[in-house]
Amino acid sequence: MSKMTFKALVDKAVDIAKNYRTLYVMGCFGAPLTGSNVSRYCNNHTYNKDPARTAMIKAAANQNPPVYGFDCVNLIKGILWGWRGDASKVYGGAAYGSNGVPDHGADTVIKECLEVSTTGWASMLPGEAVWLSGHIGIYIGDGLAVECTPKWDNKVQITAVGNIGKKSGYNTRTWTKHGKLPWVDYTGAVAASGGGEASQPTPSTDGAVWPSVGDVVTFTGTKHYASSNATNGKTCKPGKATVTSLAKSGRHPVHLIWTAGGGSNVYGWVDIADIKVEGSAAIVKGSTVKLRSGAKTYTGGGLASFVYSRTYTVMQVDKDRVVIGINGVVTAAVNIKDLTLC
Repeated sequence: MSKMTFKALVDKAVDIAKNYRTLYVMGCFGAPLTGSNVSRYCNNHTYNKDPARTAMIKAAANQNPPVYGFDCVNLIKGILWGWRGDASKVYGGAAYGSNGVPDHGADTVIKECLEVSTTGWASMLPGEAVWLSGHIGIYIGDGLAVECTPKWDNKVQITAVGNIGKKSGYNTRTWTKHGKLPWVDYTGAVAASGGGEASQPTPSTDGAVWPSVGDVVTFTGTKHYASSNATNGKTCKPGKATVTSLAKSGRHPVHLIWTAGGGSNVYGWVDIADIKVEGSAAIVKGSTVKLRSGAKTYTGGGLASFVYSRTYTVMQVDKDRVVIGINGVVTAAVNIKDLTLC
């Protein structure tokens, strides 16, 4: 069985963090919290039997779209076992123990990793495992990792790697070790942070339409850079990509990661002039919007039928969470994907 590429691992981890509703559930590698899975994961582990955790699992049950359960190491294993977000499958499409990937815990996985180190954090390759005792995540580049944790948002989430530095808009975790997963092919991977810097004019951003972190944009350029102020860039292909970070004072102020099927292989910092913002990227505080028919609240709650025919003003934007209201009165917090501009 061929190894999964580092790009496929990173792409799927980011996709899960940004586009799926998830919950930290011990021992769960991507099962939709529907039907018999609810009782299964309320009783499979002492951690999940705690009344507070059981209540969370039951609250997630049978929501549409479904909530998928993961824990830290099972996020990695679930992806490597073929998880694809298939709500009709018991484990979301993952096949337990497949693709030559064993069912090991976080502390065993880091022991099996290659080139394990406690230094060189800024030179990590995308797709490396980041670890501390009892916990593990996936480095995605630009000083960021994807991890599933009950801390902070209690789900699969993107966080800053504190060993490299804090990043605005992200919670920060400091890890102990990092290393290459033995079931992943790192051919072509390059460190996506750091890089040489030199004094040169900063490209003008006057009149630029800025995207937000998490937006899918069209990248029209042909170069990406190892840092927001790097001098020399590398050639890459244009196409669809996801915004993962912004450094508005930098020479290359937008960090992009390619989007699967979008044609691009960009993975680095790019010029704002090479970004075409469309869709939800234009939704900002003060925008007038409508809610997609059938949409839920950000936490999955129901909404009255009349709300879908009204127009709202965007009062706050926090990544994919948007607060909307009428005449200064809050109506609901919803996902940005459920809004359209008027």
